[in-house]
Amino acid sequence: MLSLSPEQMRWRWLALGVVATAFILSFFQRFAPAGIAQDLAASFGTTAASLGLLAATYFYVYTVMQIPTGILADTLGPRRIVALGGIVGGIGSLLFGFAPSFELALVGRTLIGLGVSVTFIAMLKLIAVWFEESRFATMVGICMLVGNLGSVLAGAPLSWAAQNYGWRGIFLFVGGFSLVLSVLSWLIVRDSPLAADAPKARVDRTVILSGLLSVLKNRATWPAALVNLGMCGAFFTFAGLWAVPYLMQVHGLERNVAASHLSLWFGGFAVGCLFIGGISDRVGKRKPVVIAVSHLHVAIWLILLSCITMPLVLSYALFALLGLATAGFSLSWACAKEVNPPLLSGMSTSVANMGGFLCAAIMQPVVGKIMDLNWQGAMLNGAPIYDVAAWQKGVLAVTACALIGAIASWRVKETGCRNIWQGGRR
Repeated sequence: MLSLSPEQMRWRWLALGVVATAFILSFFQRFAPAGIAQDLAASFGTTAASLGLLAATYFYVYTVMQIPTGILADTLGPRRIVALGGIVGGIGSLLFGFAPSFELALVGRTLIGLGVSVTFIAMLKLIAVWFEESRFATMVGICMLVGNLGSVLAGAPLSWAAQNYGWRGIFLFVGGFSLVLSVLSWLIVRDSPLAADAPKARVDRTVILSGLLSVLKNRATWPAALVNLGMCGAFFTFAGLWAVPYLMQVHGLERNVAASHLSLWFGGFAVGCLFIGGISDRVGKRKPVVIAVSHLHVAIWLILLSCITMPLVLSYALFALLGLATAGFSLSWACAKEVNPPLLSGMSTSVANMGGFLCAAIMQPVVGKIMDLNWQGAMLNGAPIYDVAAWQKGVLAVTACALIGAIASWRVKETGCRNIWQGGRR
């Protein structure tokens, strides 16, 4: 039973607030290319495949960093890695904003991905250490709700700001703000309520590797990771770049209206994370909730795949519902954490979290390549335009990812919302 003094209880909220603000920036950086896709294509003269590579660079680095971040969260602690990540991400955002060429923009985007890749796992570690186990999914849902403010800002607000002030200045501001958060993280965040200022113990590589192998060898870890791969991967792939162009080119929507759909998706996702985690904690079950939302998720993707024309109000409602369903993958972290040793919460959640980013890293350029192969040569303001047939082939690949998540949900191990690890028993 976690026992904290009143001062420690106040301090944990302050520390979590700083890390959650950094998480808002990471969400903004993750989805920003979708809101300015046409601007980026015109600025750098890119094809869909090149634009997909630019957006996916973030996910390449993020994927590679997930397991190292889990190890660092369990050894060095959240304070150090969030502060360092803020510096790297801030420099990357400044470089991206100043970039005169596509190549330098890639470098900036890579540094952004490297810097913000540590934030989420550090936040999960902070919650696992500073809050009661029974509140884990609820607290993660609250932080996802707050963090999604960044994704909402990356939709219609970013599109509006880019049209009126230019996209470069926005990234320069974000870079400066990231550096400020880095300083605040060092000053305010503490890794543990017990001996918070004590020096870190020496890192034992053998213990680290054995712990990581324990998580990887645990068969109960992988269904949660595949749920994350399918659902989160579809979300990051499409919302991270292709959603606005899809709505503009397939359904003929104005840019601001298309961006509003994206904001509704993000808003629905934020609300869904809060309620789905809370519902799961209250009913004391994980698996039935994951199964229900993952299958609803696939059904909505089949509607998007059809490219059927619908009234605007129905289209808005569909994207809001898609956001609610997408939030189901947030339970994958709890599902992975609860079947592994509590001391390895950073590693177990990072392994599960890696799935969605790996999928997006692969699928964003793949979707672009698929559409380039089916491009009929149409151009508008220096950017390529794709017909419905090309979009359907691209969306089909994303729908297949969503289906993987739904299938994996049936293999998730029910934990009863508590840690069920018992030595070597799974």
